[in-house]
Amino acid sequence: MEISSRHHLRSDEVTAIEDALAGQLGVDLDADSYELVELADSAFDLVLVDGDPDVLYVEDESGEPEPFLTVRGANRHEPSSHVVTVDAGAVSFVSDGADVMRPGIVEVDETISDGDLVAIAEEAHGKVLGIGRAMTGGDDMLGDSGKVVKSVHHVGDDLYEFAV
Repeated sequence: MEISSRHHLRSDEVTAIEDALAGQLGVDLDADSYELVELADSAFDLVLVDGDPDVLYVEDESGEPEPFLTVRGANRHEPSSHVVTVDAGAVSFVSDGADVMRPGIVEVDETISDGDLVAIAEEAHGKVLGIGRAMTGGDDMLGDSGKVVKSVHHVGDDLYEFAV
């Protein structure tokens, strides 16, 4: 992945990221350094949090950039909400970037709304395998059939492998 620009964020931009992640995920980043990395060949921009690629910007449904944790960031700063947990049978599929299907879900945060970004974790160790966008509310994610989370970023993709 090629970096097109890189610069430190202003304090108001840092506050917006910290507030968004605290409100949506219950995560307190509490870092000393926030640096925006714009990638030339990616739909995402990254934020290096104390040098680690922990935050990405994903366009919401209106096209506005929305901050969320990367897979590595979610494993470093464990989210307490907006988490969808999948069973062992779904791990290999989610790790390869597949969308999440109802039968693979074992636990879900019912406060998730349609269109929210979510962390997709595996049940055995709680490790985050992917980031996705909810296609339905959390109260409608458990069931026998149908896609409920569209994959956005996952273990092993280019963004996951990115290093500065």
